[in-house]
Amino acid sequence: MSLILEELADKLIEAERSKQPLDPLTQQYPELSVTDAYQIQIKVMEKKRTEGRRVIGKKVGLTSVAMQKMLGVNEPDYGHLLDDMEVKDGEKVKIIDMISPKVEAEIGFILGQDLVGPNVTYLDVLMATKYVVPTIEIIDSRITDWKIQLIDTVADNGSSAKVVVGNKRSTIDGLDLRSVGMALYNNEELVATGSGAAALGHPAQAIAWLANKLHEFGIQLKAGELILPGALSGALTVKQGDTISAHFGPLGSVSVAFE
Repeated sequence: MSLILEELADKLIEAERSKQPLDPLTQQYPELSVTDAYQIQIKVMEKKRTEGRRVIGKKVGLTSVAMQKMLGVNEPDYGHLLDDMEVKDGEKVKIIDMISPKVEAEIGFILGQDLVGPNVTYLDVLMATKYVVPTIEIIDSRITDWKIQLIDTVADNGSSAKVVVGNKRSTIDGLDLRSVGMALYNNEELVATGSGAAALGHPAQAIAWLANKLHEFGIQLKAGELILPGALSGALTVKQGDTISAHFGPLGSVSVAFE
């Protein structure tokens, strides 16, 4: 099986490079487990690090009940964020650099302390948080037509592609992150709304889940990392010419244009 996992890691890297998506891994190898999928993701990250890429954070996905039901799962998943995935607020992103991108608005956490599972609570997360920032995650699937099951998206780094990070950094003193609102606009038209509670009831709860899940694979959340706790609304498909902005009330806003 280890040779198959290595082969699939190479195929996912090549699919991302060539923009030629793969048939679902779950169709090619029905015997793959979720643990196998995480091992594929880890192998992809190891290969990218040997090419000079640097891990700058992690992301949690499938934090909404609706998304979990759609994929028939009862827990979130996660992926890694690399330095070449970061996009500055207001920058342009080329559609041709991806396969079938979508966007999600999230409250990003920048850690001031390490978080080490297996017994991390959401209060531990709040105590370890240095700042929160407005973010837009650009997701993409290296699987044809987003025909994914949990194993497919886990192996594919949580279907992550890029992260747009807003400039405003806010401490969490006096903030109830559950009730922080989000308004998502496409070309100045309101297309979605949400609140922090959409991410497992509290975004810090999603990060606690992540710290504890990562412990199973010997991975820790590090001080200085950017952690995305999950989308506050459904994913929005984007196309060339779209300008996306997300507004988070007191936390500020963030935008990205697609060309």
